[in-house]
Amino acid sequence: MESQTLIFDLDDTLVHCNKYFKNAVDEFVEQIQEWFDHLSKEEIRKRQIEIDIKSVKEHGLHSSRFPESLATTYMSFCTECDRNNEKEKLQIVKNIGKSVFQIEVQPFPDMYDVLNTLKDEGHSMYLFTGGDEPNQNRKIMQLELEEYFKNNVYIFEHKNADALRKVIEEIKITPKSTWMIGNSLRTDIQPAIDLEINAIHIPSDIEWAYNKKNLEIETEFKGKFIELKSLKDLPNYIRGHANR
Repeated sequence: MESQTLIFDLDDTLVHCNKYFKNAVDEFVEQIQEWFDHLSKEEIRKRQIEIDIKSVKEHGLHSSRFPESLATTYMSFCTECDRNNEKEKLQIVKNIGKSVFQIEVQPFPDMYDVLNTLKDEGHSMYLFTGGDEPNQNRKIMQLELEEYFKNNVYIFEHKNADALRKVIEEIKITPKSTWMIGNSLRTDIQPAIDLEINAIHIPSDIEWAYNKKNLEIETEFKGKFIELKSLKDLPNYIRGHANR
């Protein structure tokens, strides 16, 4: 079987991520509703999502962004309700946001089996992940992923087609045998399609609103775009399509 170049996303492709943010947002919503009892959970959640996505577009995926988005959401309600934002309450919501980055991350159930299989079959594996280096390296170290990716780790606070282009130019890929594997239609799949490499979408059970988008695929796109139900299906797919 011909060796393939496999570029993996990290968060919610190999390891859990969105569920920790969801839990933090749920806690935040409960707290805001306690302070502003006339607000519905839907109102609070909608405002937080709007502010969160705007922040990502402006500032990228640095871990400081999420706590600040919660703080900004709290302050926006203070302004609307003609209340002073209280220093103690501001710190409470920031701490809820920071808690996400203090959790020991968990791998997907089949992660090690999948990576071991692909490694044993001789494929070249790379990690292309969004965030800041200290937080993403924390996860990589916790889960001992250096064994699989060694120095082939690329971390970008702005994860997009320009970032992916830098990766594939550095590793000098052959498009036909290169695959971008991830859960995010926005930061994994669309960039791969834009750069004419194969794309494998593995949807996450819990998806962040920012990751959702309508794909734009030109009729002349020469690569493959497929969707797999789970990570454990990946080795068989690669095995069956590597030489086609």
